[in-house]
Amino acid sequence: MDVIVSSAATALVGAMATDAWQLARTALVAWWRRIRPHQADRVDAALVESRERVLTARQARDEGAESHLVAAWEARLTALLEEDSALVDELRRLIGEEIAPLLPHENDAQAARQELRAEASGHGRVYQAGRDQNISGQ
Repeated sequence: MDVIVSSAATALVGAMATDAWQLARTALVAWWRRIRPHQADRVDAALVESRERVLTARQARDEGAESHLVAAWEARLTALLEEDSALVDELRRLIGEEIAPLLPHENDAQAARQELRAEASGHGRVYQAGRDQNISGQ
């Protein structure tokens, strides 16, 4: 669940500074209105406020502000999914099919859709990377 929440929050905040913002906002609010109609207007207002903060942060080149917004949306989405874990697949579909395709194809957008899994036993080692990885000899 953490991976999808992180991906969703990252994609959502990333979409806030794009020309496709209204489409992403409409998709998320429509989804929220369907599953929690009494919260949809507050979520819409929070999206508008978050977008203003993203645009201000980008003008000021304040990357920390965007990270805080991602964390805030992660918390909001986590709370929603903790109430109803059956929504995980719906959120995955919403992000994968409606919001992520609106994003420019940059490294951050691609990394947001990655899910890495590994298992090692005995003396096994696992090395994972979302993109480049350099391993020096011992």
